[in-house]
Amino acid sequence: WFIGMQNSRFPMFIAITQNVVNIVASLIFVFVFGMKVQGVATGTLIAQYGGFGMAVFLWFVFYRKRLNIRVCWHEVMDKVAMRRFFQVNGDIFFRTLCLVAVTTFFTSTGARQGDIVLAVNTLLMQLFTLFSYIMDGFAYAGEALSGRYVGACNLVQLKRAVKALFGWGVGLSLVFTLLYGIGGENFLGLLTNDTLVIETAGHYFYWVLAIPLAGFAAFLWDGILIGATATRFMLWAMLVASGSFFVIYYCFSGATNNHMLWLAFLVYLALRGIMQTLWSRKVFTLKYLQSLRS
Repeated sequence: WFIGMQNSRFPMFIAITQNVVNIVASLIFVFVFGMKVQGVATGTLIAQYGGFGMAVFLWFVFYRKRLNIRVCWHEVMDKVAMRRFFQVNGDIFFRTLCLVAVTTFFTSTGARQGDIVLAVNTLLMQLFTLFSYIMDGFAYAGEALSGRYVGACNLVQLKRAVKALFGWGVGLSLVFTLLYGIGGENFLGLLTNDTLVIETAGHYFYWVLAIPLAGFAAFLWDGILIGATATRFMLWAMLVASGSFFVIYYCFSGATNNHMLWLAFLVYLALRGIMQTLWSRKVFTLKYLQSLRS
């Protein structure tokens, strides 16, 4: 809701609150009360409620009175609006389900190949996670901007925003590729001192170098299409990409199982961006924007 209001600072405050409460509460429960893993779980639970409390506080203080918000239940329960609401949420739910299926399969398949491969894949995925966190920020910006311009039926500004986002996406992808190429293996040394794991990771490291350019478009389009409530296109792209992931792995894996696993993952990332780019032409029509607004 805050992002939709073009306010990205409050979500940052909420995230900071959650992390600080999580760290402090977990330390207290583990080292003071000796609760071990249960203490970490309890600290995480408390942190979630702390973030929720901060969100309610920020909304109440800065928005409720200023916007004079009153709940009109007959508007909230409008059948057409509720149907549209659950359609968008359903698309996002099934898209996330596909994402979880791919990542869970990736982890479990690596585990079946032994402890070393599992450790290697886990370390290399940290580089993907780091890049994804950076791109998520631009995806959130895409949500806010596309929602704003779709609501205003402003096709010119929407295209301009998308072009700017993709300019940043390409630039950051090249920067991350360069950084990983220069110092990626040193970064792995910060996460483990197991020389065998680091040495084995070198056999698969070139797959990680391809991740930024292969995956940035998927992150950006997810944000843009969610903001435009054109989530059905996002779901279709995810279904095609996820299906391709499993087809590639099962058809071509053999003696090079882990290489095929990484190849399937890269194709999955790239296809999400490619399919959404192709379908985005339908989103960028005035007629479609007007239908969304109505």
